[in-house]
Amino acid sequence: MSKRLQVVLDDAELVEIQRAARRERLTTAEWVRQALRVARRSVPGTAAKKKLAVVRSATHHTFPSGDVGQMLREIERGYLSEEP
Repeated sequence: MSKRLQVVLDDAELVEIQRAARRERLTTAEWVRQALRVARRSVPGTAAKKKLAVVRSATHHTFPSGDVGQMLREIERGYLSEEP
């Protein structure tokens, strides 16, 4: 279902947005929708506090790990391998 959003702009701002839309051969409404999509994607989905809490929690675990040099060699060998 579609919803209508009303945004109040001053005249100069509206003219600027209309010009930008014309330059891209878009309607003003489509230009605004695209701008809002871009803005929405730039906002992190999860709060930084929550991300830090997860990382801090993970540091309390002691999982086995291999030698860093060996792991890097194995990773590079996988990149260079001709197998899919």
